Amino acid sequence: MAKILLVEDDINLRDVYYARLQADGYELSVASNGEEALAMAVKERPDLIILDVMMPRISGFDVLDILRTTPEIAHTKVIMMTALGSSEDRERGEKLGVDKYLVKSQVTLEDVVATIKKVLQLPESDTKQPASQDAPAQAPAEGAKPAEGESPDAAAKSDNT
Repeated sequence: MAKILLVEDDINLRDVYYARLQADGYELSVASNGEEALAMAVKERPDLIILDVMMPRISGFDVLDILRTTPEIAHTKVIMMTALGSSEDRERGEKLGVDKYLVKSQVTLEDVVATIKKVLQLPESDTKQPASQDAPAQAPAEGAKPAEGESPDAAAKSDNT
């Protein structure tokens, strides 16, 4: 599953996003300011960074600018999540190379999850399925045994077709 760095200084909001994304099976790291975000991005090389803009020490815009000019992490996907909804702020993020700019007051948690999947280009099958759904088609049925002379792989395939 994809590795995500969640950069948010609001502890409550960070906890909500962390819990929801962890439930979907993402590997998560968190940072509460821009300095931590940059250090963790270089060290952990996440597939995606969810980046707040208004943070202590280094703003999200400055973090994005540094990310895009640091060769080893320049191509990391970035979603900005901010309270700043002006067209100037959005344009600034786009000029700096953000993959998606979201205004917190205009999106739900589910919108954020859908955006993450879209930015990472994950098909639905790559996300953790709720326990109520059937097992993936490629999983052999429990207790499946090969017919006489049949390989175990063939038995698993025949049980799933």
